[in-house]
Amino acid sequence: MENAYAKSIAEVLEAFGVDPAKGLTDAQVAEHAQIYGRNVLPQEESTPLWKLILKQFDDLLVKILIVAAIVSFLLALVNGETGLTAFLEPSVIFMILVANATVGVITETNAEKALEELRAYQADVATVLRNGCFSIIPASELVPGDIVEVGVGCKVPADMRMVEMLSNQLRVDQAILTGESCSVAKDLESTLATNAVYQDKTNILFSGTVVVAGRARAVVVGVGSNTAMGSIRDAMLRTEDEMTPLKKKLDEFGTFLAKVIAGICVLVWVVNIGHFQDPSHGGFLRGAIHYFKIAVALAVAAIPEGLPAVVTTCLALGTKRMARLNAIVRSLPSVEALGCTTVICSDKTGTLTTNMMSVSKICVVQSVHRGPITNEYIVSGTTFAPEGLIFDAAGVQLEFPAQFPCLLHIAMCSALCNDSILQYNPDKRNYEKIGESTEVALRVLVEKVGLPGFDSMPSALNMLSKHERASYCNRYWEHQFKKISVLEFSRDRKMMSVLCSRKQQEIMFSKGAPESIISRCTHILCNDDGSSVPLTADIRNELVARFQSFAGKDTLRCLALALKRMPLGLQTLCHEDEANLTFIGLVGMLDPPREEVRNAMLSCMSAGIRVIVVTGDNKSTAESLCRQIGAFKHLDDFTGCSYTACEFEELPPMQRTLALQRMVLFTRVEPSHKKMLVEALQNQREVVAMTGDGVNDAPALKKADIGIAMGSGTAVAKSAADMVLADDNFASIVAAVAEGRAIYNNTKQFIRYMISSNIGEVVCIFVAAVLGMPDTLVPVQLLWVNLVTDGLPATAIGFNKPDTNVMMAKPRKASEAVVSGWLFFRYLVIGAYVGFATIAGFIWWFVYSDNGPKLPYSELVNFDSCSTRPTTYPCSIFDDRHPSTVSMTVLVVVEMFNALNNLSENQSLLVIPPWSNLWLVGSIVLTMLVHILILYVEPLSALFSVTPLSWAEWTIVLYLSFPVIIIDEVLKFFSRNYRGRRFNFRFGRPDMLPKRENRDQ
Repeated sequence: MENAYAKSIAEVLEAFGVDPAKGLTDAQVAEHAQIYGRNVLPQEESTPLWKLILKQFDDLLVKILIVAAIVSFLLALVNGETGLTAFLEPSVIFMILVANATVGVITETNAEKALEELRAYQADVATVLRNGCFSIIPASELVPGDIVEVGVGCKVPADMRMVEMLSNQLRVDQAILTGESCSVAKDLESTLATNAVYQDKTNILFSGTVVVAGRARAVVVGVGSNTAMGSIRDAMLRTEDEMTPLKKKLDEFGTFLAKVIAGICVLVWVVNIGHFQDPSHGGFLRGAIHYFKIAVALAVAAIPEGLPAVVTTCLALGTKRMARLNAIVRSLPSVEALGCTTVICSDKTGTLTTNMMSVSKICVVQSVHRGPITNEYIVSGTTFAPEGLIFDAAGVQLEFPAQFPCLLHIAMCSALCNDSILQYNPDKRNYEKIGESTEVALRVLVEKVGLPGFDSMPSALNMLSKHERASYCNRYWEHQFKKISVLEFSRDRKMMSVLCSRKQQEIMFSKGAPESIISRCTHILCNDDGSSVPLTADIRNELVARFQSFAGKDTLRCLALALKRMPLGLQTLCHEDEANLTFIGLVGMLDPPREEVRNAMLSCMSAGIRVIVVTGDNKSTAESLCRQIGAFKHLDDFTGCSYTACEFEELPPMQRTLALQRMVLFTRVEPSHKKMLVEALQNQREVVAMTGDGVNDAPALKKADIGIAMGSGTAVAKSAADMVLADDNFASIVAAVAEGRAIYNNTKQFIRYMISSNIGEVVCIFVAAVLGMPDTLVPVQLLWVNLVTDGLPATAIGFNKPDTNVMMAKPRKASEAVVSGWLFFRYLVIGAYVGFATIAGFIWWFVYSDNGPKLPYSELVNFDSCSTRPTTYPCSIFDDRHPSTVSMTVLVVVEMFNALNNLSENQSLLVIPPWSNLWLVGSIVLTMLVHILILYVEPLSALFSVTPLSWAEWTIVLYLSFPVIIIDEVLKFFSRNYRGRRFNFRFGRPDMLPKRENRDQ
C-alpha cells in the first residue's frame, strides 16, 4: 500500500481485512504471501565470472595487442622458430593483459557488495499477532496486514502503519534512511502533507530503522522490495557506475591511437610492396610476411603496453598518501577524478558537524534584586568527550562552575533525570553514547560543571583514566541521590520527572520543553545566592524571550530544568505533582559544526569548487549551521540559494536550471532527491563528489563521480562509495582533492613521457622501413624498452612534488585533453628526435664504427639485394647484433634523459633539478643497471638479441642521447612565453584526442 500514511487506521485495516485484536488468520497469511511475496530483498543475479573476464578485454588497444601477439607467434612458427624465442613476445603481452584483467575483475566484484550489505539492515525476527495469539516468527515470513508489536531496541521488520500506542511516546532512529540528526516521534494521525517525504510520514515505521523509546503496534503495509529500503536497492540497481574523466580520456586516446597505428601499419606494408620480391626474402609471399612482421613490430612499438600498469601504480601510490590524510580510497580511478571536482554535495550531520549533540548555551536567573535579571553562559567542547570549559557572558572562564547554585542544580538534574549512558571505547579511542543524543549532551554538561567542595576541581578530574572520567560526576550524583519513582516523558506533557531521596529529603527533578516547564513554575532559583523567589510575570516574559532567542536566532534545541521539594516518605509520582515547580535554568544544545570546516570551505571556494549542503533536517536548522560555519558570509540571506526538496521539484525547468547554479543548501531530502541532485548537476557538466553515511545515501554515492562515505557510516554507504573518510571530516575531503590534483598532474606527466617515447619508436621503425634498411629493433627489444625502461621512470614521475598553488587554480574541465595541441607538437618533436637518434646509432655502426664494416650508405639501404650481386663484404654482416644493440641502447638512454625533462611540464631543469625527485634518479640508475645486465650476461643477451658494447660505442650512445635535454629546454622556454601560446593556435587541433561532444554534434 503506497499511501498508507494518508489513510486512517480503520481504512488501512479494512484494506487488508485484518482485525487488530486477532491479527490475520492462517488462510489470509497464505493468500497475502501469494499476492505480495516474501519479506526479503530479492538477491540480484550476479554477473558470471566469465562475463566479467571477457569485459576486461573489450578495449580496442587490448584487441590490437592480442592480434599482435597471435600474429607474432604465427610468424615465428612460419619462420621455423621454436622454443622460448617463439613464445617470448606473445607470452609477455598476454601476461600484461591478464594482470590488468585481474585488477578489473576484483574492482567490479567489490561494486556488487553494496547490494549484499543492504540485507544486514533487515530485521531477523518479529513479534506478530496471528489467530488471536502473539508469536515470534522470522521477519521474512511477514505479510502485509500482519499486526506487529515493536519496543525499545527493536529493528523494524517491514514498512508499517502505526495502529496503537502502548506507551506515552514512540521514538525511532531513522538516520540511516533520512539522515536526521535526532530520533523522530511517531504518532497515529494521518498525514495530510502533499508530496510527503519520509520525514513527513510520522505514522509510518520504516523497515531497518530502530525503536529508541516506547512500545507500539503497527500493521505491515509493505514488504521486501515494496519498502523504503527496497526502493533504495532498486535505485542502486538502476545506477550505472560513472567513468572517471581520466578513464574516458584514456579510452578516447586508445581509440585514436588504434586508428593511427592501423593506418601506419597498413602504410608501411603498402610502401614496401615493391620489395616483396627482393631475392633476400625468397619469394613474394615470404616478402609480404617479412613486411607484415615489421608492421606488427610497429604496432607493438606504438602501443604503450606499460601505461595501464603505470597508471595503476601511480594511483595506488596516491591512495597511500591519501590514507595518511584519513581518506581511504576504494576505487583507484576516483583518486584522479577528485582533481577535477567542481561541486561537493556534502551531508550535514556528521560531516560538517560532529554528529554529537552538545550543550552550547545556558540561561539562568542571576538575581531579581539587581539587573540584569538573567545571565548566559557559553559552554565549549563539541564532542561527547567530557572536555570543555564554561564562560560567562563577558567571555571570562569560570574557574569553579559548581560553586554557582544554578549551575550546580542544573548538573544534579541533568545527571538524575536521564536514562542515557556515556562510556569510553578503548578500541575506537573515543567516547560513545547509548540512548538519546540530547540526554547524553546533558551527561557531558554534568562532567564539564564538575563537583562542588574541592579546591582542586576541575584539574583533579583530569588525573582519572578516560574510562573513569566518562561519567565520574554523573555517578557521584547518582550515588548521592536514590531514585524512587519516574514519570516518563509523554507527548501531551512534553516533560519527564524523577523523584529522588537524599538525607531525609525528597526532591523531584524535572526536564522538558521550555514552554511546558516554565508554565508549571511558580518560583525561580537565583544564581547569585541560591535563594528561591516567586516567579513574576516580568521574569516569566524574560525567560520566554531568552527561549525564543535560543530556538529562533541560534536554532538551538532547548530544554528547561526545574525541581520541587516533595513530602517526606513519598514513594510514587503522579501528573498532578508536576506543578508549583522551581525553575533552575534553560540549556540550549546543537550538533556543532567542526572547527576546521570553515577553513576547508574557504579552500574549496579559492579552488573554484562549489559546496552544496544536503540534509534531511529542516531548512531553518540547516541555514543556521551554514551561518555558524562562516563560509557563506558572502550571502546576505539564503533566498534563491536554499531550497527544500519539495520547493525544488515544484520549480519550472528553466528556473530549476538557474537554481542549480546558485544552490548552496538542499534540505528535507530523501534518497531519491539526493540522486536526482547528482544527476541534474552532472547534466550541467559538473563533476560531482557526494558525501554520505546512511543507507539512504547509497544510490547517490554510487551515481556521483566520486562517492565519499563516512568511516562511522553504514556498511552499505561504504560499499557504494569510492572513498571512505576515516575521521568523517569535511576538511579531509579538501585535502584529498588537493592530493587528487597533484596525482593528476603527475599522471599527465608520465603519460606524456610514454607517448613521446612511443612516438620515437614508431618513427624509428617507420623511417627504417621506408629507407629500406634492415630491422633496427626486433619486437622483443621494443617490448623490453616499453615495459622496463619506460615503466620504472614513468612510475617514479608519479613522485613529483605537487605545485605550491595546487588549490588556487580552478578545477580542470572533465573534457580537457591529457595532451593539448602545443604539447602534442612538443612531444612530436621530442619523439621524432628519439626516433632519428635511434636510427642514427644503427647507421653509425654500419658506416662509421671502427668495429663495423664501414659500408657506404647506399649498400646499407640496398641490403636486400646483397645475395644477388658481388660485394666486398659477406651478407651475414646484416645479421650482426651490434647495430641493433647500439640502437636499443640509444633508445634506452635517450628516454632516461627524456624522463628528466618530465620533472615539470614547463619549468627548466635549472629551476627544478633532478634531485628534487630522488625516486626518479633511483629508477634511472636501476633501469640502466638492468639494461647493462642484459647486455653483458650471456643467457639474457641471447634472449634479447643483443651483445656487449665497447667504450667507443657507449660514447656515441651518449652523444646521440643528450641533445634531447637541450631540445626540450628550448621548447619549455617557448611554452613559458607568449610564442608557445601562439604555437598552440598555429599548430592545428586544440588537442590530440577526439572530443566526444564534438562527434555527437
